[in-house]
Amino acid sequence: MTLYIDPPSWPGHGRMWSHLVSDVSFEELHAFAASIGAPARGFDGDHYDIPSDYYAGAVAAGAVEVGSKELLHRLTDAGLRRPKGRPAQGEA
Repeated sequence: MTLYIDPPSWPGHGRMWSHLVSDVSFEELHAFAASIGAPARGFDGDHYDIPSDYYAGAVAAGAVEVGSKELLHRLTDAGLRRPKGRPAQGEA
């Protein structure tokens, strides 16, 4: 099980945000997000938007810290990338 998180460098709604992804499955991603208390509404198609105050907890729970480009590379290589309006690779 490997989850990846980028630094909280994305502004929005008066906060800074990270992205949390899995390189295995969405089921793994949802289970991990729930385990750190991330709200389900944070799921954005292929990742969770994680507020900066959850970052340390995600890392303590096992998420691997990577840069944003590396996170996107891992997600894409796993075939789990879902650009807005398009299905993941291999989906019809």
